[in-house]
Amino acid sequence: MAREARPAEQAHSDERTHSAEQAHPGTGFLRAITRLDATALVVGSMVGSGIFIVSADIARQVASPGLLLAVWVLSGITTVIGALTYGELAAMFPSAGGQYVYLREGISPLFGYLYGWTLFMVIQTGTIAAVAVAFARFTSVFFPSLSPDVLLGFTVHLPSGPIDVGLSAQRALAIVSVIVLTWINIRGVRTAAFIQTSLTLLKVLSLVGLIVAGLMLGRNPHALAENFGARFWPAGGLHLDTLATLGAAMVGALFAMDAWNNVGFAAGELKNPRRDLPFSMAAGVLTVTVLYLLANLGYLSVLPLSGIAAAPQDRVATAVLQAVFGGAGLALMAAAIMISTFGCNNGLILSGARVYYAMAHDGLFFRKAGALHSRHRTPTPALAVQAVWTCVLCLSGTYSQLLDYVIFAALLFYLLTGVSLFALRRRRPDLERPVRVPAYPWLPALYILLTGAIAVDLLARKPRYTWPGLLIVALGVPVYYGWRLAARRARRAEEELARLDVEEPRP
Repeated sequence: MAREARPAEQAHSDERTHSAEQAHPGTGFLRAITRLDATALVVGSMVGSGIFIVSADIARQVASPGLLLAVWVLSGITTVIGALTYGELAAMFPSAGGQYVYLREGISPLFGYLYGWTLFMVIQTGTIAAVAVAFARFTSVFFPSLSPDVLLGFTVHLPSGPIDVGLSAQRALAIVSVIVLTWINIRGVRTAAFIQTSLTLLKVLSLVGLIVAGLMLGRNPHALAENFGARFWPAGGLHLDTLATLGAAMVGALFAMDAWNNVGFAAGELKNPRRDLPFSMAAGVLTVTVLYLLANLGYLSVLPLSGIAAAPQDRVATAVLQAVFGGAGLALMAAAIMISTFGCNNGLILSGARVYYAMAHDGLFFRKAGALHSRHRTPTPALAVQAVWTCVLCLSGTYSQLLDYVIFAALLFYLLTGVSLFALRRRRPDLERPVRVPAYPWLPALYILLTGAIAVDLLARKPRYTWPGLLIVALGVPVYYGWRLAARRARRAEEELARLDVEEPRP
């Protein structure tokens, strides 16, 4: 269906105003992000609170230390292959918008829009809201008055369970953090990039400290004997049901590794995007993969698997540091996660707004979102609208449920982006490709196969999350055609005004 619609879509694409940076520099963005900044953006956007928490849920699902590590290894391999696959696309389209542009050019504008729609409604804004609340939650370790209890609100029952909608002290701090980071990003990309690089360095050092504490300072002979002895691997070995469990458990690890592609959203502000985008994606993802695997080895060196699975509020890293340093471990971990989540959200806020900017230039988002600040050259309206919707999600209390709903849909977009690489190789062989994916076509085909297998596994094992996710994506279809209709009418009105000016010149 997408291929049949392509000619008409392309005709529309030719008429519209393309993304400003696709036309080329000189359209407004300030190219201030270096290769180091871009790599820091990848690492900083990936490392939030997930690595410190999700291993508890994975341990409960797989019930085996070997499978826990296998989940992180397979998730890392999948993500690295994805980064190598995206590298070719990023070098081909070094413009603001990233994955939105890859899908638009590779498959059709509709699929590009559906990705941007889902990104705005849930993926990016929902992640920012969840990370902001995690920042506030760990801040409450130092300020106990920051309660999670909803002061003014009500309860809504969703398929995934009840949620409390309203205002709490933690949600108020989460909103303040989103507003502060949005203001920082409005002030200029140089400032935002400097803060991102600095916070990324701090969070990497914190993660290295956690790894050292687990692997060297807190080695527990009892935990080592239990985790790396006879119980390391399931007694029955690998079979179909075990593989299915492994695939479902990868969801948490994959989303702890997510947002590595966000650097592509800000391609219009990289100093040398054709070279630096592929490098920063591959180097950043590989760095985080190694750190995450070492962190989990550290967990298993200090706590038995049962202790990881039963960590209070799933705070595995906190439990590890408390086992090593006693009561001071809680404060150390809380401070580390505060730095990590704050830096993560800075990267997410910086990059997400660039997608809405590109959509606005294609006539598929609010027109003002395609404007840049006159002095700072940042997409101020896009940053503002992103902040407003994120704050609503913070108040709604639905961010975690919405993220669960969209897991399946997000995997499909990753799969479709891999497909777009093949489509562009076949239909547009003349395009300049400064970087080519290694081992083509086997590596991108493997990426499509892996993401597809995980998506099918989720469809079978977690249907109450997959179908709502598809519904959120599907709701974007009529909205897309509504934007196209509005853009067409606006063009006709402009043409009519221009015609009248020619026929009846103003005095």
